[in-house]
Amino acid sequence: MCNILIAEDESRLAAFLEKGFRKHGLSSQVVSDGEQALQAAQLLDYGVIVLDLGLPIKNGWQVLKELRSQGHSSQSVIVVTAQVDVEELALKAGANDFIAKPFRFADLLHKVQRLLG
Repeated sequence: MCNILIAEDESRLAAFLEKGFRKHGLSSQVVSDGEQALQAAQLLDYGVIVLDLGLPIKNGWQVLKELRSQGHSSQSVIVVTAQVDVEELALKAGANDFIAKPFRFADLLHKVQRLLG
C-alpha cells in the first residue's frame, strides 16, 4: 500500500519527490491532476497527500475542499505551491501543513515523517 499520494502536474518534480521518498523507505503514488487525486484518495487511505494547488481539471483548493467535505480527515495534507501568502488560507481550508516552492526535499521529508508519526 502507498503511504504518500503526490498530486503534482510538473512531471520532473513529481519524479524527484517519488525518488526521494523511495530512497528514504517510503512508498508513494503520483497523480497529475485534481480529479485523479480525489479518485486515488477515495480508493486508498494515504498517510499523507502532497497536494499542489495548481493542478489541472480540479485545482488543489477544490481537491482539499472535497477531501474534507467527504470525511477524509484522517488523510494528512501538505499543500505545496509557488503561490505567495496562501499558507494561512490553506491551513484554514483543512491542510495539515504547507511548504512553498521552491523548497528543499529535506524540509518536505521532515514534514511528511512528522505527519506519518
